[in-house]
Amino acid sequence: VSQKIQKKNHTGYMVFDSVNLNPETELKRYFGARAVLGDQRPRQRNRQFHRSTWMTSPKDSWPRFSRPGISMTLLESKDGIQYFTFEHSRDYQQVQFKFLDAVESMDPNNIVALLQLNPYHIDSLLQLSDVCRIQEDQEMARDLIGEGFHSVCRRPEGAFYLALYKHMMFLEKRGCPRTALEYCKLILSLDPDSDPLCMLLLVDFLTLRSREYHSLLQLHQDWEEHRNLSQLPNFAFSTALCHFHLSQQEDTDPEESDKQRQIADQMLQDALIMFPGVLMPLLDLCTVQADPAVTSHSFFGPKSQQPPALAELTALYVGRTFNLWREAAVMLWLEESVKEVLCRVNAKDPLVEDCQNKRKQRYQSAPRNIHRHVLLSEIKEATSSLPLEVTTQPVMGFDPLPPLDSVISYTRPERQHAGASNESTLSLFFRSLLPNFNLQGGPRQEDDTEVARAGQELNQEVNRLMVAMRDMLANIRFQEPPREDNPYRDEEEWD
Repeated sequence: VSQKIQKKNHTGYMVFDSVNLNPETELKRYFGARAVLGDQRPRQRNRQFHRSTWMTSPKDSWPRFSRPGISMTLLESKDGIQYFTFEHSRDYQQVQFKFLDAVESMDPNNIVALLQLNPYHIDSLLQLSDVCRIQEDQEMARDLIGEGFHSVCRRPEGAFYLALYKHMMFLEKRGCPRTALEYCKLILSLDPDSDPLCMLLLVDFLTLRSREYHSLLQLHQDWEEHRNLSQLPNFAFSTALCHFHLSQQEDTDPEESDKQRQIADQMLQDALIMFPGVLMPLLDLCTVQADPAVTSHSFFGPKSQQPPALAELTALYVGRTFNLWREAAVMLWLEESVKEVLCRVNAKDPLVEDCQNKRKQRYQSAPRNIHRHVLLSEIKEATSSLPLEVTTQPVMGFDPLPPLDSVISYTRPERQHAGASNESTLSLFFRSLLPNFNLQGGPRQEDDTEVARAGQELNQEVNRLMVAMRDMLANIRFQEPPREDNPYRDEEEWD
């Protein structure tokens, strides 16, 4: 039975379907059940028992699941909505303190040792997943995030959101955009009003990748009045692209096709007038040489400037979606629209000046959740546009740039440090890479051999970490209780 959850807010209903949270559903649709499942079914009688959930189907190689010390408590019921919080047990709090000590030690092996005793500690799994991904071990990184789902994640503004987000991005890269879109809708439904991870900056991309054009247009229609979605570059351009694709569908009535094309033309022209800074970076990433009439024009040329926050949003959209614009028909449509825009600019269309005034008044500074979204996106075009107040502060992989109003239900005991240090975070980072680095006294003079040796030792350390993680996942086993005594038995688990 398809299970649907609806969360009502002032913008309407945000709906996601739990069946579509399983990537196998999408893969079966593409390749058929036999190609996806292979010979899994005959082996399932002898498999180690794991409880499947909406969000993950555990692998036999994962450690046996036990209660991690996280529980859910009802806070209040208001306007027909129940609000819950995730709470840590006293034992889990102690593990969390040890994790923070391990992070401060700058030795990833300490996190591995912590996971050997606590294989479902959420923040440790998130942190090591990033290490594996950096080392291009995507399967291991994906498994670590999946293990995080097999436990109950903590406070929504922390690991729960991040685990959902990272799992969603792994699914998109795996070729399951429809499943990733469902996770995007799930994250957005948790707090649609404040949208702490700025999923509205991503939902259009996943919708286009999934070819769910009507879905994005409906979202834009329902939320525009309350959220001004058209003031976001991604919605301005992506909704126009949706109408264009609808006009190109072969089974569309000719009259309807013409109507969709006219709407697409108008929306794209308006988007280019409101956000002219999108064009040139988009053409550059699509490796398209712009017409000299465009590059020399002050409206699209190098003289056109953007406020800081708009430059950040523009770089994010272009870096994320440029592949969607590379299609020959789409690029031809874009070229025609640019020519029309230049005609309107030269004719002094009132909309041009109106949009210019809006750009000057708005987009001066981006809120913290947009900076956090950019950091998580790891899109280099966007991260390079982050302001100094973001790039100069310490960022932790397990919880980058957390909200300033995060609810902390317990505090970490003060630790006695032997010898206080006034070294900056940047200095500590370089010293962790090159032990002889001293920012206050300048870097000590070392020859090229010493520097190369330090880099080699760093690489060897990360490789040892990867081996240790594989060994841990392969070797940790627990005595399996009788099946009938298992408190997590689920008669309706997924195959």
